[in-house]
Formats: sequence, C-alpha cells, structure tokens
Amino acid sequence: MGSGTGFYTKAAARAVGSTGHVYAIDLQIDLLRRLKKEAQASNLENVQIVFADLEKPMSTKVKDSIADLVIIANILFMIKNKEVILAEAKRVLKPGGRLLVVDWQESFGGIGPQFESVIDRKEAQKLGEASGFTFNSDIEAGSHHYGLIFKKI
Repeated sequence: MGSGTGFYTKAAARAVGSTGHVYAIDLQIDLLRRLKKEAQASNLENVQIVFADLEKPMSTKVKDSIADLVIIANILFMIKNKEVILAEAKRVLKPGGRLLVVDWQESFGGIGPQFESVIDRKEAQKLGEASGFTFNSDIEAGSHHYGLIFKKI
C-alpha cells in the first residue's frame, strides 16, 4: 500500500515467485504505469497494479482475507485518515497475516517529511494496536526509517 516506484513491490514479487501474487497499490497513476512497465520488463508477471485512494474505505477492491503480508511504506506520514489505511490492511490480511509499517524516523532537512508530519515509532505502534493489530517486532529499516511488524489476530 503506497507502492510508489515499486522498491518493495519488486522485491516482494521476486520473493513470492510464480506461486505468489503482489498487489501494487497507489494513488499516483504515473508511478503505477512506470511500475507496471518495469515489472513487465523484469518478467514479474505476478504483480497486479491497483489504483486506489487509501484514505477511502475499501478503495483497493482487493478481496477480504487474501494477503499474507501488507506493506505500508513511507506514506503513513502523508495519510490524514490513518485509521482507514490500517483498517484496509486488516481487511485484506488473512488471520495471522502480518503488517509491515516502514516510515521516517524524523525530518531530515529536505529528504524526509516536514517535521510536523513525522509519525514517530511509538505513535505508529499505538496506531497499529488501536486498529486491532498485535505488535510483533521491530526490524532494521535503515538509518532514516523505522520498521514495525504487526500481526492480525
């Protein structure tokens, strides 16, 4: 969710192989078109492009309880209705499925979000738990980001 240029999409598509399926969901149609071309050029036939406004309930039109993993990367700070995107993630996840949230640790003077937009790690964990997920663990996500793994009960 928030596939952008496809960094996580392409990695996930390679990881799940021909037996898996990856939904690349974003609101930016130009990025989705680019990602579709790159996936095709890389023979990643398991990527499905989905245009959706993640601040609108059920906008992805992805089936309920279909996903083993949902990745929300570098967009939580942009989303006003954070509860909506988390509810959508929960809806599409299978019971026991995992949610990976990756976002900016802080504002880094031009390469990250504005200071007032940053959702820190503690706030992201609270949002996930308030949305019905169980916090599982932290992951290393680089020098400018945090990564949190949640589980759907």
